[in-house]
Amino acid sequence: QVQLVESGGGFVQAGDSLILSCAASGRAFSTYSIGWFRHAPGKERDFVAAIRSRGGRTYFADSVKCRFTISRDNAKNTVYLQMNSLKPEDTAVYYCAAGLFVSGSNYARKNEYDYWGQGTQVTVSS
Repeated sequence: QVQLVESGGGFVQAGDSLILSCAASGRAFSTYSIGWFRHAPGKERDFVAAIRSRGGRTYFADSVKCRFTISRDNAKNTVYLQMNSLKPEDTAVYYCAAGLFVSGSNYARKNEYDYWGQGTQVTVSS
């Protein structure tokens, strides 16, 4: 069992940066791949970024490539999403998710993840 808590959301201006954190409780955190998804009003919950267990390969949605980075500190049971050059279209509730058996080609699929946090709101004003 893994419990996830997101933090770091807020209200910012276009072009600003934010760092979201996903803190996990439970054992064997380093064995879980972690994904970030976002849910904007009237849209599906979309994939944003993911990082494999033990801090290996990372994956990004095309819409955030070159603006967002993802990293993890397994000693602190935390994954970070650094968001730069934020745009109004980045406005959404951001969720982190943990999956034990996320396969290489399926990091963007929601059903690959077993545990989800409650989300943190990010609002970007123009």
